[in-house]
Amino acid sequence: MATACFIGIDVGTQGARVVLMDATGNLLGSREEHFPLHEEMREEQSPGGWWDACLSCLRSLLSDTSHNQLVKAIAVTSTSGTIVPIDEQHQPLHNAIMYSDGRQAEAGKVCSAAAGRYHPNGYTQFNSSSGLSKMYWFVQQFPEAARRLYKFIHAADYITGQLSGRFDITDATNALKSGYDVAAQEWPAYLWQQLPLQQSWLPVVVPAGTPLGKILPSLAASLKLPEDVTIVAGMTDGCASQVAAGAVRPGDWNTTIGTTLVVKGVTTQYINDPSGALYCHRHPEGYWMPGGASNTGADWISKRFPGDLAILNEQALDIIPTGQLSWPLLQQGERFPFVAPQARGFEANGLSNAESYAAGMEGVAYIERYAYQLIRQLSGEQVEKVYTAGGASNSHAWLTIRSNVLNLPVIKMKHVSGAAGAAILAASKTWYTNIMEATAAMTQVAEEIRPVPSLVKTYDNGYTQFVQLLKEKGYISTYEHA
Repeated sequence: MATACFIGIDVGTQGARVVLMDATGNLLGSREEHFPLHEEMREEQSPGGWWDACLSCLRSLLSDTSHNQLVKAIAVTSTSGTIVPIDEQHQPLHNAIMYSDGRQAEAGKVCSAAAGRYHPNGYTQFNSSSGLSKMYWFVQQFPEAARRLYKFIHAADYITGQLSGRFDITDATNALKSGYDVAAQEWPAYLWQQLPLQQSWLPVVVPAGTPLGKILPSLAASLKLPEDVTIVAGMTDGCASQVAAGAVRPGDWNTTIGTTLVVKGVTTQYINDPSGALYCHRHPEGYWMPGGASNTGADWISKRFPGDLAILNEQALDIIPTGQLSWPLLQQGERFPFVAPQARGFEANGLSNAESYAAGMEGVAYIERYAYQLIRQLSGEQVEKVYTAGGASNSHAWLTIRSNVLNLPVIKMKHVSGAAGAAILAASKTWYTNIMEATAAMTQVAEEIRPVPSLVKTYDNGYTQFVQLLKEKGYISTYEHA
């Protein structure tokens, strides 16, 4: 019998998901709603549409459970770098400017130059996917709307605000790429002294999981929830997936492969990467969460292989290692584990669907291996195992490829969605003492894949050839680690 329950909400690029979990990590219910996909959604999306989808999922989920009165807290996760400009009535002044919108590349250069000159010890590598770049771009492009600005908030903040009425607070993981100094725990002055921003536009920043207040009474009544349900500060989707995967203690590492590939871990010390490919979030308990987000991920699968993947996954298991070199990068440019704005994906001609599918998974695994070698190089720490989350974790074939490419155990938890991570975050400071305690109680190992020496040897050769091809194409330097 459940004694306490928690709701996690995840607003992704392609849809919204809501889960209900109890304090021991049992999944009591889940709902999701897909957004109608079109190319413009990589640039802009409707925040109102997000909320409609979340509300629809909440109503459906909570009308079909007997646990409503046991719900204690709700947390939200969403895409990092997505920005929503709102007015004093908390209404969007513009569609959400998505992290995947490439129009802010030049703005990112201006922001990086200002940060490098006036705040060199903070986060300085802003690009088109960074929140600060989008804030700068919006003010430049829409000066009339900017005059009515109340706050720049992040995607998760918008949903949190709809739940709690608080639109003036964000969390440290979302704030990092908007220019927040996570070490000094303050917005640096160059943001308004050197850039055309105003200090008042920037929200208050708190650790992820911090209780912000109670659910709005009218919403509680509508959803048949207790009026004392706590709404807590959210978290980026990459960090939430890291929580769901169980990687929250110092020394833990996690790879989430959803639309993008995100590698994150926990260290006691700040890790500095001069290239800016690897950056450090602040852990809710004060540790560091170094990581990076690639433009490579699993988005190529939904575009090139729509429909049921069960047969393709079975076929892939029969033909790996493929011996092919593939990099299924859909857009131009890579940002992690190396920075190469000119990079383009590649694949040999004439491959069958199964070969193309399997080789694509191998290529993403090679990018993941490159990332972990960068991490070893910069941190001086060994990576002993990799926790995993994201949609790609549902493929046994991909887990097998990754374990053997990495030559490491790959551990998948039972519930590895960002929404599950948000539910654990909701419990972390309302039912439990901290995020480590909540994660230990609410995650369960579902599968552990271990490398096979013969496959490891073959993939070592494949990886060497993959890195050599990246060098020949000019995407990485011959002086970078291999």
